Amino acid sequence: PRSILAHQIPHGKRRRRRQEQGVVSRRERRLQERLQREPPAPPRPRGTEPGRLDPLRDFYDIWADDNPLERPLAGQDSWFLEQTKKQPVKRPERLRKKPSEAPAVEVIGAGGSYNPPFEEHQALLLRAHDQELRRVKAQERVERQLSLPAGAERPTPETRFREECEGLLEESDAEAEDPEQPEQRDPPAAPPQHKKTEQQRRREKEARAEAARRGREKAARCRRQELFRLRSIRRQVTRWEAELLRRRRQRQHKRRLRDAQPRRLGRLKYEDPSLEVQLSDELAESLRLLKPEGNVLRDRFKSLQRRNLIEPRERARFKRKYRLKYVEKRAFREVT
Repeated sequence: PRSILAHQIPHGKRRRRRQEQGVVSRRERRLQERLQREPPAPPRPRGTEPGRLDPLRDFYDIWADDNPLERPLAGQDSWFLEQTKKQPVKRPERLRKKPSEAPAVEVIGAGGSYNPPFEEHQALLLRAHDQELRRVKAQERVERQLSLPAGAERPTPETRFREECEGLLEESDAEAEDPEQPEQRDPPAAPPQHKKTEQQRRREKEARAEAARRGREKAARCRRQELFRLRSIRRQVTRWEAELLRRRRQRQHKRRLRDAQPRRLGRLKYEDPSLEVQLSDELAESLRLLKPEGNVLRDRFKSLQRRNLIEPRERARFKRKYRLKYVEKRAFREVT
């Protein structure tokens, strides 16, 4: 091959001539296109939809009228969309309302603080005492109703059998006797009917017409008198409207109180949890000595019941499916 110096370029004159003419080689043209092209987006993790992790994505309300998911279905026949299951189900109005007006998180009073005021703490202790007293009274009432009355004896099989046979012997004796035949009596005679004369009918008709005329005159006289009672009637109407407004507000207030109370959703009633309170000698002197009280999970569970989101429940009782059997093993029999 021919020796080429360092400052020499192969086909230099041809390249300079093409450059002056504006001719670009294919390799340089591809390189320029690659540089002008936007950099590719970073690869998305597997198992995610495109745009789910993009922080700059647009947010929209799926229940709004301008939902982008419903734009392709705009302008089409509603019956066709309903039959092809492409039209979304209309959201019921009850889902737009809260099942209860009770707050999700209730803040305890000042008496439940780690350093409570004396009056607030005593008031909280009194509330806890009243709640415990009501619970004890309810338990005593149930025990008193289930217990036997004073001087009564427990029923035995003999007394229960005697009570079941009560009255059977008397009925059998009564059936054995011949029933007496009732005496045949003639039915009472109907009172005689007297036919009215023409004179009586005419007098009754005149009396009815006179009573109707007096009623019309009295009604007209009352209407004339009411014209002079417009002020008193207006005052009566004002008082009546005020009374209706008061009753309406009272009903609304009772309805709000009823909505704030937990409803009965199942067979059990909602029971308020016991107050978490510390006695005066249990109060901590600092936050380091403060002991945690209550259970967050149990508190949230009770909050769901109080807001009518779930029904009150109780722990399932253990019930054995099989009967216990006592078996004496051979080793134990030999020892004994």
